[in-house]
This record gives sequence, C-alpha cells and structure tokens, in this order.
Amino acid sequence: MTFQAINVIWLRYRAGVRLFVAAYPPEPACDDLSSRLDTLAVSKAQADGVNTRLAPRDTWHVTLAFLGEIADDRAPLAATALERAAVSPPIILRLAGGGRFGRGRSTVLWVGVEGDGLDGLARRVRHELRKTKISYDDRPFRPHLTVARPGDQLDDEVIEADRSALAAYEGPSWPIAEIRLMRSHLGPQPVYERVAGYPLG
Repeated sequence: MTFQAINVIWLRYRAGVRLFVAAYPPEPACDDLSSRLDTLAVSKAQADGVNTRLAPRDTWHVTLAFLGEIADDRAPLAATALERAAVSPPIILRLAGGGRFGRGRSTVLWVGVEGDGLDGLARRVRHELRKTKISYDDRPFRPHLTVARPGDQLDDEVIEADRSALAAYEGPSWPIAEIRLMRSHLGPQPVYERVAGYPLG
C-alpha cells in the first residue's frame, strides 16, 4: 500500500489511533490450534457459562511491535517504516509450546511461536520505526498468541493442566506472507482493525 493511500485511510480517524504491527496465522494453523483448545478446561468451562475470556479466533496474532497511541499526523510514517521492513523473504513458522503469564486474576494462557527469522523480522520492524521516529514498546520480543484470559475463574490446578497441554502442543508449519498494521479498539472484547498489509519479499 502506498504512502498516499495510507494518508487517505487516516483521514477517516482525525484523532490519535492505537496501533500495533502483527503477523497472523493462516486458516489451517488456526484450525489445528482450535482443535487443541477445544480439549482444554478453559474452553469447556466457557461452554458451561464460565467467563474464561477465550480470545476470538480472528484476534489470534503475533505482535511484532506495539506502538500504542499515535497522533494522526504521525501515524502514516508507520506505513513508510513497514514498507521498508517488509523487504524480506517469507518466514516459515509454526505454533508450538505454550504457557501462562500471571497468577490469580491476571492469569493469561498463550501459545508459542517457533521459526527461524522471526526475531530478525521483529528487529527490522523496530529498526525502521526508530528511523522514522515512531515510538514503540521496547520490551524484549517474546512471540506468542494469547488464547485465553481466565483470571481466577478456574482453580489453579486446572489452569496448570491446561498450561501443560499447551506446552506439549505442536502445530503445522506456515509462512508469514505479510506483516500488518493494525488498529486496536479497547473494551471488554477488544476489536482489531486491519489498516494495511505489507507483503514480504
């Protein structure tokens, strides 16, 4: 997508936007992960009416850089940075392993992401953002997909059993075909809006 096209898109917003850069797994990888999640206690509990806050499938993504709130007059610069960062051959990944962040009310379950070149892609994205003077969260890159935020809705031993099952998970391989600039809308169920995509290569 061209710089001009991105500028047209931003005219819709007219205010600061909350942005991140992400890669999304394809449908076959999501299908395989869905099958594994269906066997977990967090999924069965939600089916029984317990609010385990499973992440909707269309929100599954790997965050390469989190930009946070960006002023509308600077946001198109992110597009320029990502166009440069996308000059890379496709990278082969797979969803594998998993674990938990936090305890009690802050408990989050996640699935890991493996593959050569992913760290380098994240570094390139962040390097190009720095060159255009776009700030981002500079915490170390830890690739994962958030799959549930059960908090304290389930006993800890149940959460640990789910964590153990995710740790043993190995999904199919898939290529990152593009990186995406996404806008997030906060709320009880966050919504992620695709702003633009940048094919690798």
